[in-house]
Amino acid sequence: MSKLISLLIPVHNEAKNLPALYRALFSVLEKINYDFEIIFINDGSRDESLIEVNKLKALDERIKLLDFSRNFGKEIALTAGLNNCHGEAAIMLDADLQHPVELIPEFIAKWEAGAQVVVGVREKNTKEGVIKKFGSKIFYGIINKISEIKITPNSTDFRLVDRTVIDEFNRFTEHGRMTRALIDWLGFERDYVTFHAAARYAGEASYGFCKLLRLALNSFISLSLFPLKLAGYLGVFIIFTVGPFGLYVLIGKYITHWAYASSFSGPAQLAFLLAFLVGVILSALGLISLYIASVHAEVIARPLYVVKRNQN
Repeated sequence: MSKLISLLIPVHNEAKNLPALYRALFSVLEKINYDFEIIFINDGSRDESLIEVNKLKALDERIKLLDFSRNFGKEIALTAGLNNCHGEAAIMLDADLQHPVELIPEFIAKWEAGAQVVVGVREKNTKEGVIKKFGSKIFYGIINKISEIKITPNSTDFRLVDRTVIDEFNRFTEHGRMTRALIDWLGFERDYVTFHAAARYAGEASYGFCKLLRLALNSFISLSLFPLKLAGYLGVFIIFTVGPFGLYVLIGKYITHWAYASSFSGPAQLAFLLAFLVGVILSALGLISLYIASVHAEVIARPLYVVKRNQN
């Protein structure tokens, strides 16, 4: 009996792309000796995407549909797909044909060779804007500096995940999430497939600058406690820089009467005092943030550990 592989495809206003996507998928899947289920997740589309999916569903019994009540976002759509798929592995891909479906056999081959996560890494993106390209470099640079895990630059949601990984992913409960980052957090054996992203087949991208910025902020918050502790770090820096200098001025002006220290006026001394007090306040906020970090870790309720295999 052939293995079942799930294809997870979030859909948001992709009516013009769906027929072409299905034709491309059909030409690839008929050459692969596996069973497939194709799950379209309609993420509150306002065009005729739902109609197009139902047309395809009538043609191919492998097609399944999850229809959201409104737009919840791509990350939640992918999560819903992973929650509801039945395959021994799942492949996530976009509906706009920027993820080349002809690479699906390569993903499967690497999975069969032992990789439990096969990541699609974008080498080139046709018509990618300068701002988006520059922002992507900044994002990966920052996240890999402050996060406890390392994310491969230009990695995408175009990836295959083994059933073991899917089951572990489904234990996550946090709301603000970046799917690919959480999969990276889980670990497991991984391999990579590089590709050139083509231009969108039709329509406009749903993920604009604001949504990408929100996704980046959610990633910083969920994958690192550094932003939470930043105020504390800044406070300690202020205390250990302004504090000694202010102390030098006070001693030199009122006790030892050093000439240089005596040249500082009253407002200058007040400024040093205020800066020192700001450092103390920020340090106190940093201490509070340690307790908030503990609450944050408990609330998101991530697994304490992940078992790759149990040989007992």
